[in-house]
Amino acid sequence: MLPRAIKRLLHQATISDQSYRFMFDRPPDGDLVVIDCETTGLNVRRDDVVSIAAIKIRGNRILTSEHFEAVVHPDSEMGAEAIKIHRLRRSDVEAAPIVWKMLPSFLRFIGARPLIGYYLDFDIAMLDKYILPLVGIELPNERIEISRLYYERKYGNAPPNTSIDLSFAAILRDLNIPPRAQHDAFDDALMTAMMFVELRDLAERGVRIARERSSPVFNPTGA
Repeated sequence: MLPRAIKRLLHQATISDQSYRFMFDRPPDGDLVVIDCETTGLNVRRDDVVSIAAIKIRGNRILTSEHFEAVVHPDSEMGAEAIKIHRLRRSDVEAAPIVWKMLPSFLRFIGARPLIGYYLDFDIAMLDKYILPLVGIELPNERIEISRLYYERKYGNAPPNTSIDLSFAAILRDLNIPPRAQHDAFDDALMTAMMFVELRDLAERGVRIARERSSPVFNPTGA
């Protein structure tokens, strides 16, 4: 697999639609974008995006007033399990635009900003299967993975065989972030944005997230 920096240079040289060259501009200083997708399932090749949200972060401010949100009409059928998870019914997506009509606005919203997400590679893989035929390249943006930032703060210095929980619920709990409705693209993006701001602050201050001890600590005094 090519290193991401080399892949970015190749994409810059081979982009087929020059109107999207802004994707390689220098992003505004301090600007990042959190993204989240809801899908018909977890198979990148077979399943489709049904909703997407993106929220800008500027410095330490989460700009909910500057967000992108769209429901899209999937090509594949939505199964009952997927409907239970993201609570979008077939009737909710029936009149929604197809993903190809939404993509240009989404790409202009995120621009060249670094992208933040929870298990971001899956969301980007889902988007890339539409973006590649449209633009001729995959998303070139820098990626920031929330579960990796959380792992570094909580488990980066953990001893071997430590039990590790990287679930969304565990991150919310450890960072004291109030839960919102999960599997809603906007709410998930907003919670992820709050996670990022908190984790970045902890990293800048050199603070680690406390772990519960897996076994009692021996105390020679018997206390």
